Amino acid sequence: MSASTSSMTRRVMSPCIGICKLDQKSGLCIGCKRTIEEIGRWAMLDDAARQTIIDQLPTRKL
Repeated sequence: MSASTSSMTRRVMSPCIGICKLDQKSGLCIGCKRTIEEIGRWAMLDDAARQTIIDQLPTRKL
């Protein structure tokens, strides 16, 4: 696999479960608990950045 191909391959998938609504109090999506900024830039993030977000999700409170 070439460097350009591997940089386009993402292994850490989105935590989206199709319940896309922001909680007004916390600013987090009620489905996946990401912020609107995290959701918007997800496609541009590398796997390390995605995994950092995934690791934080269980501690986030709505």
